[in-house]
Amino acid sequence: MLTLKKDIIIAIDGYSSCGKSTLAKSLAGILKYTYIDSGAMYRAVTLYGLRNNYVRTGFVDTDKMIQNISNVKIEFRLNEETLRNELWLNGENVEDEIRGMEVANNVSPVSTIAEVRKRMVFLQQEMGKNKSIVMDGRDIGTVVFPEAELKFFVTADVDVRAQRRYKEFKEKNIPITIEEIKENIGQRDHIDATRKESPLRRAEDAVILDNSNLSREGQLEWAINYIKEHFSS
Repeated sequence: MLTLKKDIIIAIDGYSSCGKSTLAKSLAGILKYTYIDSGAMYRAVTLYGLRNNYVRTGFVDTDKMIQNISNVKIEFRLNEETLRNELWLNGENVEDEIRGMEVANNVSPVSTIAEVRKRMVFLQQEMGKNKSIVMDGRDIGTVVFPEAELKFFVTADVDVRAQRRYKEFKEKNIPITIEEIKENIGQRDHIDATRKESPLRRAEDAVILDNSNLSREGQLEWAINYIKEHFSS
């Protein structure tokens, strides 16, 4: 276990399929911190919209989403068997369902809705009141926790990101082509970076981590070394 001088908030932002979640989960485990997957929260809202027909491919009923966002209850529960935090939507474990392509293809337009973002930011800030958390997403270091003591901004070459995502889907036996994944990543990057509400951007005090040529282990080692140098007791 890595011991820090004080309890802090670690904000990890960056583009889709860059390994943010992998890094965040690993750091949380090493530090014995709580891991919060903010992206999963927007995926859960998207799943809620799909189930209620407020969201369909190429269409989002913004009015309906706004009217019903208060009905979306999200919590993370620790799976005692896997020791991983899993997302529960209105009392149902949807951890696997929110990772599918239907949700991935619709999450960006849903996440541009100001009222949706405000609701999620409120919930995220509540989760971080006592610090000792690692949260990853698109606007954690700029909007959710601009006062976070440590901010990483993760990036990687788009081809590398697509190959990583393709491998994940293949391991889960989900039929998809590398071209479909690259198109999805490109669309999400564009929407995330150009949306009016909380666009994806690097905080001025964020440390850039380009992991194009780093393995998961290499990325984690890099982050741990940085934390040891700047925050370890």
